[in-house]
Amino acid sequence: MKPQTALPPEHPALPPEQPATLPEHSALPPKQTPHRTANRTLSSIWQMKALYMMLLPCLVWYFIFKYLPMYGIIISFKDYNFAEGILHSPWADPWYKHFRQFFESPYFTQLLTNTLLISLYKLLFGVVPSIALAILLHECRIGWLKRWVQTLSYMPHFLSWIIVYGISVAFLSETTGLFNRWITEAGGGSVPFLNSTEWFRSVLVSTEIWKDLGWGAIIYLAAISSIDPTLYEAARVDGAGRLRMIWHVTLPGIRNVIILLLILKIGSIMDAGFEQIFVFYNPRVYEVGDIIDTWVYRTGLEQMSFSLATTVGLFKSVIGIVLITGANKLAKRWGGSIW
Repeated sequence: MKPQTALPPEHPALPPEQPATLPEHSALPPKQTPHRTANRTLSSIWQMKALYMMLLPCLVWYFIFKYLPMYGIIISFKDYNFAEGILHSPWADPWYKHFRQFFESPYFTQLLTNTLLISLYKLLFGVVPSIALAILLHECRIGWLKRWVQTLSYMPHFLSWIIVYGISVAFLSETTGLFNRWITEAGGGSVPFLNSTEWFRSVLVSTEIWKDLGWGAIIYLAAISSIDPTLYEAARVDGAGRLRMIWHVTLPGIRNVIILLLILKIGSIMDAGFEQIFVFYNPRVYEVGDIIDTWVYRTGLEQMSFSLATTVGLFKSVIGIVLITGANKLAKRWGGSIW
């Protein structure tokens, strides 16, 4: 006899409804609070305390010599008297007195033009040679030649402008210079390279390039060495030659470094190299070589007009901030910037 089996009910009971819960792996991260963020920041600083201790002397030096002197900007708006000091010197009447003195100077247009032209010439003609030298050193396969060229090219960077001027006199002097000897022996007339308004800016730019050529190449060479070697291998597999690899791999690889250095140079475009020009120039070339800094030295410091000198320094700083900010915004379009 077969055992009887229980028939299933017509409406089986549904299992009890379970509360909806998120799986463990999808749990939301805890909300970050300012207190927790501050603790994490302090913990990170403490872990790298040795590095921060090494950075501390540099920060202290920068604060003392770069930020504390900014207090002296108020001299621009005072008739500064050395005996009375900054606080007790009377305020200028009107407050823009020294700015007006500088802007209404008969030399203002000439000084501004010389400063901008010399800086632009150095910027335009000084970047390409350093990049070219860095690429040539990178492509050089002869080890000893590469080391010798690199050493000889960056050694002039450590020479003072006084020594560079002495070397320039030895080569460019109108009477005893080596180049003028060659010219006169060839039947030509001597050329006053150092005293001529036609040649003076060219001398400034060429000596600047010679002095800083190797130093700039070191920076670009370091940037080139950080490029991924697989990019060169892929380009070589695709049949690219050396020139193609330089154009499509090397130059795009150091683009950010080029933009960074250009922005920094644009920020100091109002300087134009005071030390170099002060050593090289003379009254014969004031028309093309006298810049804002050299005029301030003669008019402001030699005549003890500290308010005027500070006013011109403030003017240059404002122009520099505007230029470096504009250059940084423009550089963002090419994917490179400082901030």
